[in-house]
Amino acid sequence: MRPDKFKGRERVIHILEALDKIFAFKRGYDLDKFSRDEKVYYACLYQFAVIGEAIVNVGDKVLDKYDYPWYKVRSFRNFIMHEYHAIDAQVVWETIVEVLPDFRKIMEDILKEEFSSD
Repeated sequence: MRPDKFKGRERVIHILEALDKIFAFKRGYDLDKFSRDEKVYYACLYQFAVIGEAIVNVGDKVLDKYDYPWYKVRSFRNFIMHEYHAIDAQVVWETIVEVLPDFRKIMEDILKEEFSSD
């Protein structure tokens, strides 16, 4: 049976899994191919939505220990859900390429430092 609410550790794992999916989806792509392949593009957007939803449930007590603009993660999820018509594929691509590798490292650190005994 599935728990009613996943704990912070499970949410971090969900985020890491979503990141892995985004990286796998983009493999072999450049910006042009990415922006023309709707399946890959929207699959990545969905994973960003998963990340944004999961981060809310990791808990501020944990997140506040790490110097990262967490509001941007939440805001990007909200932007995807509510302003989907205004999303720029280049911004999504640049986020994947330039931001997500460091974000993944922070999430790995959180899993290791905050939830290794869970």
